[in-house]
Amino acid sequence: MTDLALSDIAITPSEVVRHATRDLATALAQTPAFKAFEQAAAALRQDEAAQQAIRAYQQKQQALQMMLMLNAVSAEDRAELNRLYQEFVSRPSVLAYVQAEADLREVCQAVADRLSRHIGFDFVAACGSGCC
Repeated sequence: MTDLALSDIAITPSEVVRHATRDLATALAQTPAFKAFEQAAAALRQDEAAQQAIRAYQQKQQALQMMLMLNAVSAEDRAELNRLYQEFVSRPSVLAYVQAEADLREVCQAVADRLSRHIGFDFVAACGSGCC
């Protein structure tokens, strides 16, 4: 017995697949969630205080990387790392970005779920770990 869904996929011309992919990307780019994500990302990039806070945290984390892997960080360094982390994650632009990213991820998951139901197999699993 032939699996019709797999046969249809196997014979679908690649140009049709590329066109459908572009259409899907265009539709996603027009959603309020994607537009909000783009705005939040731009605001975060332009927030110099947030960028400086992120860099300070990353520099401290990199300096302590080996000690962190060995679970041998002093209480003072751990407290400083935590303070730097809290400093950047509490920035309004970072909070807005994280929320916008979560909202967009939710939309992408809903699209992937609907697509999976329509095509008859798990779309996300077929795409690998880099999808939605």
